[in-house]
Amino acid sequence: MKKRYVRPILVTVIVAGLVAAYVIDDVMRSAAAPDKLEYLPSGVTAGETVKRIAGSSWASTAMAATSGPTVFDFATETVGADPATFLGVVGSWTIGADGDNKVLVVDGRRWQKGKTSAGIADKARVLYGGRYAEFLDNVTAFAYFPYAVAKGIDDFREGEISLRFKPIDGRIDQAAGILFDLKPNGDYFTVRANALENNLVLWQFKQGKRSSVKWIKNTPTPSKQWQNLKVVIKGRDVEGWLNGTRYLQHTLSAPVSGKVGVWSKADSLVYIDDYSVRSAAR
Repeated sequence: MKKRYVRPILVTVIVAGLVAAYVIDDVMRSAAAPDKLEYLPSGVTAGETVKRIAGSSWASTAMAATSGPTVFDFATETVGADPATFLGVVGSWTIGADGDNKVLVVDGRRWQKGKTSAGIADKARVLYGGRYAEFLDNVTAFAYFPYAVAKGIDDFREGEISLRFKPIDGRIDQAAGILFDLKPNGDYFTVRANALENNLVLWQFKQGKRSSVKWIKNTPTPSKQWQNLKVVIKGRDVEGWLNGTRYLQHTLSAPVSGKVGVWSKADSLVYIDDYSVRSAAR
């Protein structure tokens, strides 16, 4: 490339990036929370739900150890309250209903960019005790990406993590992901599907910065349908599965060791169910 073309191209890229950031931020600011939340019983308004959530208990609830997988199906949870089995770190996480079935709901329409979940400092203490301050320093850096951490699973290294998800709404994104290798400083990986983009991506979040590790296109992910997402970890090898098909394979630079959870993005409204963690025998 000749030197005289470098500067115009660079300026164009920078301007395009700034415009895209402005448009996304403007959409997030202008999108008002709906008066009726479709995943809550009739007669319950958004304002009442926020009040109930703010007063609900989020104390740690460890899952019982079994020889099989640990499964979170939310059947015993309370609709309209914070989940008892997950800690919402970023975004709005609520127990909702899909027909007669109780589900975990992330509703990106109800929060603003850069907003962590209520009581984040206390939740960070639950997750990492004395190292909570280090965790908090990095959490706000990627508060555009909602996530919640599964309780009772402190050090997942090898095995399978799976969930069912149903993308419902979102103008910017309709994303659902499996978060793993969450460290005390807030670093983590996630494999996510997106109904608006039809791709499967392995993302890395390190020191508050996001980067794509592996990007797979043409992975059909229809909206308003239940689908299956699975991550398989074998040593440093990661596999990403969507609806029974293995699309993604990648070898990490270091073995996995950390907490796990669920992930989303921006204004996504997604239902999640049957979150299952099966650790490989050591």
